[in-house]
Order: sequence, then structure tokens, then C-alpha cells
Amino acid sequence: MEKDNVSKIKKSSSDLSRFIEFSLGSEDYAIPLLMVREVISVPDTTPIPKSPAHFLGIMNLRGQVISIVDLRKKLKIEMSKHNKEEAVIIVDVGGINIGVVVDSINKVLAFSPDEVSEMPDVENQINTHYIHGVYKKESSLTVLLDIAKVLDIKDLEAIGEVRKAA
Repeated sequence: MEKDNVSKIKKSSSDLSRFIEFSLGSEDYAIPLLMVREVISVPDTTPIPKSPAHFLGIMNLRGQVISIVDLRKKLKIEMSKHNKEEAVIIVDVGGINIGVVVDSINKVLAFSPDEVSEMPDVENQINTHYIHGVYKKESSLTVLLDIAKVLDIKDLEAIGEVRKAA
């Protein structure tokens, strides 16, 4: 009987999804932890002329050129007035490392798929194709982002051009 309980616990812990939770403005968002390479403080960047407003520029991270995108500007979210500490999450999107600026890093979440709700239907004018779902915490919600869809094809092509030029 005890073996069954242990195997259930092991099975349930392996079914847990792990996400890194961060703040943008006054809301909490999360991306899969497996996509995260590292978290760093906001670096000095070299701006690239004629790039989109959310594209802050490029940086050198241990010999690798990394493009930096301000996720707040990309998603049209006001910067938090009570900004704790900006950070850059280096994510691997299709083999390309990209830095995304967030207001603060909150914690690592671990939850089972049944704790995630689908995004409720909203007006057609709001683009929500980049949202996996919503994780329900005790008293608040965390939006689970598909970072590859947030950084759409145009952004990835622009980043590719910058990498070629660097």
C-alpha cells in the first residue's frame, strides 16, 4: 500500500510544470523554465538604428551577441511605478538566445496541468494567441505566455539580421 502512495507522489511530481514567474506592470506572467538560460541585471546595450521601439539593442554576453527586447513595450504594458528591480531573462527561442526585460522576477512556479485554465474568450480585437493559459494561485492569476509567439516571426527575422551584422 505504501509503495502505491510513493509511486503516485513520484508520478504527480513528474507531471508538474515549472515556470518562472515575473511581473510586467501590475500583473504576473510566466514562461516555461526549460526555455530560460539565465537571469541577469539589465545590461548596457548597443542600439540598432531603424529597429522597432520594443527592441532595445544588442549586448555581449560572454562572447555571444544577444538581442534585448523590452517585453513591456512589446505587449504595450505600462512600466510598474513601484518597480522593484528590472531584470533580463535570457530565453532560448528556436535555438536563438534572446533577452527579455521584465519589471521583476518573482519565483519559480510548479503546478499540475489541471491547475491551469484556458484563456477566457475576449473581444476579437485583442490578440491573445500568445497565451497558453492562466494559472490560478490563492488570490490572484498568473498569465502563462508562449514566448515564441510573443516574439513573433518579424522580431525573430530582425534579430537574425542583427546577428548577421554583428
